[in-house]
Amino acid sequence: MRRTLYLKFILAYVIFGLFGFAVVATFISGMISDYLTKTHGESMYKTSIRIANTYASALYSSETSLDTVKNQLDALALYTGDTIWIINPSGTMVLDSSSAIDVDNQHIVTGFDPTVTGGSYYTIGDFFGSFDQEVLSVFAPITYNFKVQGYVVMHKTIASLTEETNQMLNIAYIQLLILFILSLIILIFFTEVVYVPLRRITEATEQYASGNMHYEFTVESDDEMGYLAASLNYMANEIARAEDNQKKFVANVSHDFRSPLTSIHGYLEAMLDGTIPPELHEKYLQIVKNETERLTKLTGNLLTLNNLNVRGVVLNRTTFDINKVIRNCANTFEGICRGKGITIELVLTGDEMPVNADMDKIQQVIYNLLDNAVKFSHHNSIIKVETVERKSKIFISVKDSGIGIPKEDQKLIFDRFYKSDSSRGKDKKGTGLGLSIVKEIIGAHNEHINVISTEGVGTEFTFSLPIVYGDEE
Repeated sequence: MRRTLYLKFILAYVIFGLFGFAVVATFISGMISDYLTKTHGESMYKTSIRIANTYASALYSSETSLDTVKNQLDALALYTGDTIWIINPSGTMVLDSSSAIDVDNQHIVTGFDPTVTGGSYYTIGDFFGSFDQEVLSVFAPITYNFKVQGYVVMHKTIASLTEETNQMLNIAYIQLLILFILSLIILIFFTEVVYVPLRRITEATEQYASGNMHYEFTVESDDEMGYLAASLNYMANEIARAEDNQKKFVANVSHDFRSPLTSIHGYLEAMLDGTIPPELHEKYLQIVKNETERLTKLTGNLLTLNNLNVRGVVLNRTTFDINKVIRNCANTFEGICRGKGITIELVLTGDEMPVNADMDKIQQVIYNLLDNAVKFSHHNSIIKVETVERKSKIFISVKDSGIGIPKEDQKLIFDRFYKSDSSRGKDKKGTGLGLSIVKEIIGAHNEHINVISTEGVGTEFTFSLPIVYGDEE
């Protein structure tokens, strides 16, 4: 494809040159020949008219001698390069600029007919057999006493016109050659600006088609070609990242399913073969129950994310009190918090704060954030849930004083299955999907969620929702 495209441009360039020379050799040649014939014929006719009205007329009125007129015609013939005759209506030659005066042996043009020009003022031929080559001839009548006494006839050889035509054609050929060479600059410019970048892009697409999404190339251009290359690079990087994420996803899912299944299988097998005595069965059955709950939660989160990706987040927006939702979620964690000595402190703006959002999904967001906060908080610590009104929005923050998130991990916490190294020891039942779900839901509301965290100090998540005022309900 690359080669044929470039060869097509080369072939088009060559055809352009050949076609240009062919046009000059045929159409332009004929146009120049016709132009020169018409121009010279008109000039010769005007000259013959002047001769007929001056020297020739004076000759027939006996105001000047034959020798004087002959000298004048010779001078004009030398200047114009033409042959000038004065002949009688019968065809008898009176004067010929190309030969001396010979009264005794006068030349007669046999078959002379002054009407041979028809509607034109010139004719082309051998002039009634007087020349052995084609000539351009013009007539001008010589009148005296209101009667045509003779004719001034001027001849120019067609060979001289052809030579002049060829000279002008040579100039046209040189101009065409210069244009052809200059157009080569356009071809070179096209090669560097279009073909070379296009070849790189084509090679890149071949690499991507073969599965090498990590192939990198550059096109240093600020035009559409550079934009296309940058877009292709970006697309490949996104596909490569998606493939890497898919591999990580499969690996994480496999790991998160394998671990509890291995535990369940091991404990049940130990109970069945007697390794674990009957009096300890209740303890290990509780462990098995916890592992099944973990699998159930993992499966539910996976289904939730799959629905969010396939159908998008379908929102059922209503107006509800965000303060009430926060209180209900906080009450859900009362038992867990009591066991760890954790206090959930609510600092809410107003008794009621109506917002427009999907209540069930926002409840899930708050639940996931509180679940993370409780999970990673130290014993006997405080979790603070606060709402702040700012510019027609309510900002909800969940802040703990737990282990915190390392700075290098903060950009990754919303990725699926991601667990920082510092959290793995505490996150026994975590799936690494909770924050991914949170981000998807908040993004579907066209809002943002931010995190501020210091390792060993604590973490604060903040997201916003639009407030509904009384006149908007």
